[in-house]
Amino acid sequence: MDSKVGSQREIDQLVINTIRFLSVDQVERAKSGHPGMPLGASHIIYLIYDRFLKFNPKNPKWINRDRFVLSAGHASAMLYSTLFMFGYDLSIEDLKEFRQLGSRTPGHPESWVTPGVEATTGPLGQGFANAVGMALAERFLSAHFNRDGFPVVDHYTYVLCSDGDLMEGISYEAAALAGHWKLNKLIVVWDNNHISIDGDTRLAWSEDVLKRFKALGWDVQHIEEGYDLQLIERAIERAKASDKPSFISVRTHIGYGSPLQDTAKVHGAPLGTENVIETKKRFNWPTQEFYVPKEALDYTRRHIKLGEERESEWVSLFERYRREYPDLARELEACHEANWSEDWYEKVPRFEEPMATRKASGKVLNVMADYIPMMLGGSADLSESNNTLLVNYPDFEADSPTGRNIHYGVREHAMGAIMNGMAYHGGILPYGGTFLIFSDYMRPPIRLAAMAGLQVIYVLTHDSIGLGEDGPTHQPVEQLSFLRLVPNLVVIRPADANEVKVAWRVALRRKEGPTAIILTRQGVPVIDRDKFPSEENLEKGAYVLSDCEGTPDVILIGTGSEVHVALGAKDLLGSKGIKARVVNFPSIELFEKQSDEYKGEVLPPGVHRRVVVEAGRGMCWYRYVGTEGLVISMETFGKSAPGKALFEHFGFTPEAVAKKVIERWFS
Repeated sequence: MDSKVGSQREIDQLVINTIRFLSVDQVERAKSGHPGMPLGASHIIYLIYDRFLKFNPKNPKWINRDRFVLSAGHASAMLYSTLFMFGYDLSIEDLKEFRQLGSRTPGHPESWVTPGVEATTGPLGQGFANAVGMALAERFLSAHFNRDGFPVVDHYTYVLCSDGDLMEGISYEAAALAGHWKLNKLIVVWDNNHISIDGDTRLAWSEDVLKRFKALGWDVQHIEEGYDLQLIERAIERAKASDKPSFISVRTHIGYGSPLQDTAKVHGAPLGTENVIETKKRFNWPTQEFYVPKEALDYTRRHIKLGEERESEWVSLFERYRREYPDLARELEACHEANWSEDWYEKVPRFEEPMATRKASGKVLNVMADYIPMMLGGSADLSESNNTLLVNYPDFEADSPTGRNIHYGVREHAMGAIMNGMAYHGGILPYGGTFLIFSDYMRPPIRLAAMAGLQVIYVLTHDSIGLGEDGPTHQPVEQLSFLRLVPNLVVIRPADANEVKVAWRVALRRKEGPTAIILTRQGVPVIDRDKFPSEENLEKGAYVLSDCEGTPDVILIGTGSEVHVALGAKDLLGSKGIKARVVNFPSIELFEKQSDEYKGEVLPPGVHRRVVVEAGRGMCWYRYVGTEGLVISMETFGKSAPGKALFEHFGFTPEAVAKKVIERWFS
């Protein structure tokens, strides 16, 4: 340590204040942002990075690093300042571009933009639940790969969360699971400052948070003197020794040291020039922008060498591990490269009998599991209905961490975010199932998975009014349209059991984002591929399934179970002398990736009589049928009745479709 600086306490305060005011200056220059938490909690993030976090700033993706998640993503300026100070690939110029177009320091942390950002956070509670997924991944991978003397997977997940994070229900859904699974390498620090955007948290919050976490099975600590670094350090040391996940409440003050301390005004708006100057004076800090004392930078940048040494030690350990356990070493490297085996594909038996596509999915999944040992998944208490259970493998539990079936309980929201956390962590291929209707509960993590480019697979069953008697509360109508609106989410609705196998392969190969496989509750016929084109064509998103001689009079477009309705309508129209082409259209997103030439072959521009048949809202289909086309869809909610009766009632039968086509164009 530089002798000019003096004691450890002095260097600590110097670095903390550097982080504080780099953050304040970012917000002030951008004229937007959140200065309150950086002023109030920079000492916490500093302490975690300086005393506890195992990382290599020159290799942010080192497999065995500790993970830090800023669940309170609105304090992004604080995270960027910390990453800069500790030697990640960020510069002062990057900090000066905070919240500007194309910068590496966006308004909320984005995992694909900024080196060292482990998770895309901002929507409150998501980061907390992501961290549970990361800790789950560490627990599974360490149990699978570690051997005596070879802790090749051995790291912690740290979270800094806010009052708002803990108000969101997802944090408690995820916390309940973390406690149940005893994820003891998960340490959450709560920036307990009593202020949210509307004012004091007492306006809407009176529960005893500490008792709640204790009831959920966490080790709980509270530090009333929230700016005593020794107390926080001791609390984290105790947490690391616990056999439970740890929750540490630190009483802080939003906007600490500023004229706006302990008010909502300092949460989400710049302090203003006068208040910035006054705050810096109170901390005896130079008023110049982006001031970085050399002593502070020298101190934190020592972590560059320390991180390189830590990774080098791990590499040496791994090389010894490779000599002792070569197969496991290869498997560990392959899973972190998302190099998933496709040897399962030819092992899936050909389906010949009518079958619900959800059942076909379960059969495919159970073959895949034998060839992809890092495939973990489950369901939000619907595993038998979703057919997501791996029948030859145990459940993931506190006492069986190598289990591969994850029981999330009735917690779709947490399930989605925990899957994201596993994907962020790396080494795991996560999938999760629920009814298509309940994808509504997962919208935030689905959107974030797509935004962050995470390979997550959603198994969404009971895909239409065809589920029947459960009625309109359970019958998805608008959900397909919502999913198709999410950028970088591929939605696939297979027409039969054999297409399901291809859909799973597409999802396996698609590493740049999530995939939703949409499946029926009711049985559907198996398409005779001796008469019709191969199911492999599903990869193109849409293909001509059944054609006519010459130019068709009408094109019938179907998805999923309604493909069979379109095939039946084609025969009926043919008996009337009307030539029809049937296009199987399982995925808009995959089709849009095809060449214009191919698209024109499937949907000839000169054929304007086009009909889409899908038992969901039809708005997204008008781009393919145009103003002259016909969309036979669900524009109301469903009803409670057997599925077959509902298809007849709402006009999803060959007879009803053929009749509408004739009335529209040929009567």
